[in-house]
Amino acid sequence: MTDKPRLRSATMHEGLLRASARGFLHALGQDDEDIARPHVGVFHTGGEMSPCNANLRDQAQHARTGIYAAGGTPHECPVVSVSDGLTMAHSGMRFSLISRELIADSVEASTRGHQWDGIFAIGACDKNLPGLMMGIVRCNVPGVFVHGGAALPGRLAGQDINAVHNYETIGKVLAGTASTEELAAVTHSCIPTTGACAGQFTANTMGMVSEALGLAPIGSSMIPAVYSERAPMLRRAARALMKAVAGDGPLPRDVVTRQALENACAVVSATGGSTNAALHLPAIAHEAGIKFHLDDVAEVFARTPLIGDLSPGGRFHARDVHEIGGAQVILRELLRGGFLHGDALTFTGQTLAQALEGAAEPDGEVVRRIENARAREGGVAVLKGNLCPDGALLKTAGLATLVFSGPARVFESEEEAQAAVQHRRYQAGDVLVVRNEGPKGSPGMREMLGITALLYGQGMGDRVALLTDGRFSGATRGLCIGYAGPEAAEGGPIAALRDGDTVHIDARPEARSIRVALSDAQIQARLAERRPRPTPRGGLLEKYAATVRPSHQGAVTHSGGVVWLRDES
Repeated sequence: MTDKPRLRSATMHEGLLRASARGFLHALGQDDEDIARPHVGVFHTGGEMSPCNANLRDQAQHARTGIYAAGGTPHECPVVSVSDGLTMAHSGMRFSLISRELIADSVEASTRGHQWDGIFAIGACDKNLPGLMMGIVRCNVPGVFVHGGAALPGRLAGQDINAVHNYETIGKVLAGTASTEELAAVTHSCIPTTGACAGQFTANTMGMVSEALGLAPIGSSMIPAVYSERAPMLRRAARALMKAVAGDGPLPRDVVTRQALENACAVVSATGGSTNAALHLPAIAHEAGIKFHLDDVAEVFARTPLIGDLSPGGRFHARDVHEIGGAQVILRELLRGGFLHGDALTFTGQTLAQALEGAAEPDGEVVRRIENARAREGGVAVLKGNLCPDGALLKTAGLATLVFSGPARVFESEEEAQAAVQHRRYQAGDVLVVRNEGPKGSPGMREMLGITALLYGQGMGDRVALLTDGRFSGATRGLCIGYAGPEAAEGGPIAALRDGDTVHIDARPEARSIRVALSDAQIQARLAERRPRPTPRGGLLEKYAATVRPSHQGAVTHSGGVVWLRDES
């Protein structure tokens, strides 16, 4: 016993001066033996903000049971969550991406404040997953992340449906091709259980990312939220975490390396995952002190084939991936093809290659073999050119055309564009430009699913293009280009566009470009004439706008690679 290293949590409760802390721990129902154990923070975003979060507290209890059974003392630590589903298409969406930073900050504040020896984190809504992983990497104490799981897809008229069908049916009603009764039927059917949205949208994309990074148990992310097998999985994850707390396992920054980040990019590309991953992966890298920006993401996207046939660019859902063997089917196939670094570590101390031994082979439908890939170059592309010199993102999975040119229709905000689309004040062939929605200019970088789904519902999803310095949902489909950098508020070329300027988009692998038919001198002259927009005063938006960095760097808010200043007294 005397050879064991002193626990970090001993700083909190050992010694004469910490008798007061022991009094608080006794009040929590802990005896002296419990207090002497390692103390583990069980972070979750459970609550009634969305169906994604609704059963996470119940899942956290299984994690707590596993931690206690394995010799630890768990502390439940709920953290904030903002639902993308309830903030869509109004000003509340400004707080969605900001919540990622609040979550990471909360994990740090609680872990460093209370000197927890380990972190068990469970999240399911879009920003919960990266925020919790960022917190784990920032604190760099033994940690594990578990995606809380997806909802089951809905059923209507014999077909699987999900949340995006609801958004797109709104567009059909506005276009006169669907009735309000049909919309009501979809609304009541599209999300039949608790859990994250059922398709390969942001939550499920980042769930797979958590496995590819090595921060999550292999086989955990695609288990539906309502399946009973989640309970033993959570207890097993807790046991594995306690081994790491005891010193028999790597720390998060040993796991999240450049190789692990490239593995994560590969699974996003291979599944046609959410473009938001290209915002979150640089942010996770930033916490580890690794410079891994959009250019690095683009390099992996360009070389990784698309092998998953997953919604919204394909047919299947998270439940279907689970039924053929889970995310490890995709990871093992990528490893077989040489698209993953198999020697990257996982939180258990195993390499990724070791953890994938025994994974099933692709079924040929939900997931294809590499030799029969849906596309050789992956399902997400980074475009560059004189309009977006820092890059912009386009989900190419399921696109009918990769080349588009048309006149710009410029809108200064999401509200302006939403009204124009709702009332059909645009033409086929237009490039709709929504600016001032970047991290600093919005502030908060709003998500445009409300607009893109309306376009698709109106039958215009492949007849117009949309460009924004804001974000898109993982559920977005169509020729929708987001995260344009530099953003308008930072003087990016998107701020120089005027109605009628010709925009050329070429997402073919040999081009990956987006340009406006203006010279550099014309762009600079227009930017010199542009007046800055007012910035927010007071509250969270003011603080965020003052600290946030560009989207190609992950829209992070601090200098990165936080060093833990331990109290050794």
